[in-house]
Amino acid sequence: MYGDGHPQRQERLWLTHTKLATAPGHPFYERVNELLDAEKFAEKECAGFYAENNGRPSLTPGTYFRLLMVGYFEGLDSERGIAWRAADPLALRQFLRIGLDEQTPDHSTLSRPRRLIDVETHRKVFLWVLGLLADRGLLKGRTVGVDATTLEANAAMRSIVQRDNGASYDEFLTGLARQSGIETPTREDLARVDRKRKKKCSNKEWVSPSDPDARITKMKDGTTHLAHKAEHAVDMESGAVIAVTLQGADQGDTTTIRETLAEAGETVAHLIEREVEQAPKEEP
Repeated sequence: MYGDGHPQRQERLWLTHTKLATAPGHPFYERVNELLDAEKFAEKECAGFYAENNGRPSLTPGTYFRLLMVGYFEGLDSERGIAWRAADPLALRQFLRIGLDEQTPDHSTLSRPRRLIDVETHRKVFLWVLGLLADRGLLKGRTVGVDATTLEANAAMRSIVQRDNGASYDEFLTGLARQSGIETPTREDLARVDRKRKKKCSNKEWVSPSDPDARITKMKDGTTHLAHKAEHAVDMESGAVIAVTLQGADQGDTTTIRETLAEAGETVAHLIEREVEQAPKEEP
């Protein structure tokens, strides 16, 4: 007996495929697949990033981009989270085209194509998906909302260095301690010097060597981290994301919104051109 009172059960050694667990599929993901299966756009664009006989088999482009969609639709901001989610429900296996006899990808398998496939190819697939939405009347482009979120960078505050001479933060504090008369400062001395400083870390003076684009920022919970700011432009009538830009986390929304709006305008213009090409006699 298990601790909760349920009897132990021995799993069967053999099962016919007709008795395997199945799921009806999630209606939303089934509908998305109807749009994506129309043509093999991602496979054609990403062909140059794959080798036929080199290392372990990688994710196919179709599965990779579907996994990114799962991350967005379900609010997962890490590759591990996406991998764990994909391994759980049968409905997502159907969406990702992964059979019951296949292993779902782990986070390392997902991270490799993300590093190899360049930004421009990601952008082409993004615009292609938006084109599919526009073709089916799911994208209007008349009213656009812009929102920004701060994302913690994959870099530690303790690794920052001074922009002018490359000195680490500990080296900087050691210099201040010696200026105050402490020749051989201890860790406690450095912590005391740091607490007494009125002006803390400035992005004009400090930078992360591993992620130079990251900025020192106070997060919503009050803690200070290296971070980026992602801005999204969304079609308010359908909820479709039509532009995404990555900004310095220390920049105000009134400054960064200009680039995001310009990106959204280019996207809408691209979709209008697509409409004109496909239906030249109709009003876009």
